[in-house]
Amino acid sequence: MNYHQLLHQTIIAAVKAGKEILEVYDTKFDVEYKDDKSPLTLADKKASDKIISELKQFDIPVLSEEGVHDSFEKRNTWSKLWIVDPLDGTKEFVKRNGEFTVNIALVEDNTPTLGVIYSPVFKDLYFAAKGIGSFKIDREHFTPLIKSIEDVNLEALLTSAQQLPIISNRTNYVVVASRSHMSTETHERIEALKLQHKEVEIVTTGSSIKMCWVAEGIADEYPRFGPTMEWDTAAGQAILQEAKASLIDFETNAPMKYNRENLLNNWFIAKR
Repeated sequence: MNYHQLLHQTIIAAVKAGKEILEVYDTKFDVEYKDDKSPLTLADKKASDKIISELKQFDIPVLSEEGVHDSFEKRNTWSKLWIVDPLDGTKEFVKRNGEFTVNIALVEDNTPTLGVIYSPVFKDLYFAAKGIGSFKIDREHFTPLIKSIEDVNLEALLTSAQQLPIISNRTNYVVVASRSHMSTETHERIEALKLQHKEVEIVTTGSSIKMCWVAEGIADEYPRFGPTMEWDTAAGQAILQEAKASLIDFETNAPMKYNRENLLNNWFIAKR
């Protein structure tokens, strides 16, 4: 696999999807609700279409939250696939707080090997690929590149990036939790951590930004004791793994596997 080419095109796809999202974000958009009561907007649909269009050149099948999901019998024959959440954090999108992302992962043999997470409002870009490493380009350095993203090669992007994790001198233990999905079990986990660490700080944010903060070193742990789907975590897990962190399935006590028959994730802990 040419991870350099794949990663470059995935970044382009994420940025173009982000542009589609912001065009809807700046309007009075309608909100539909799916069978599981989760919100759906025109932005989800437009971003999904854009990503699929940008990645079709690789002839790799796509599993997208907003697409038609092939049967497991068919998916089980795929040795590799894209797993896409075109707008992770639709609740945050509807609230207009900016805490939503575009998530794209390449999964090979049930393991994420490439991931891109892009925040269209905050203009932060996180990306990783097997053998290349895990990186962040912050708003200051990425904003000038967005308009000409197709003309910016991967080497130039890497020059503008910081490799993860970014070293911090803090001594407190930081737990990042979901802004919209804080469960009783998560509260219990936090209370248990307070017995293990002298100082525990709780920070909250939406979408896959939480996993990015653990990869970056802003936080030490993200416990998620509630429902998520494969497309919510695949890209983040790739970024975590290349940053020498992990996303551990609470049931198997091993890294989360993907393209399963049941696309609903077990509980997990992302941890440095």
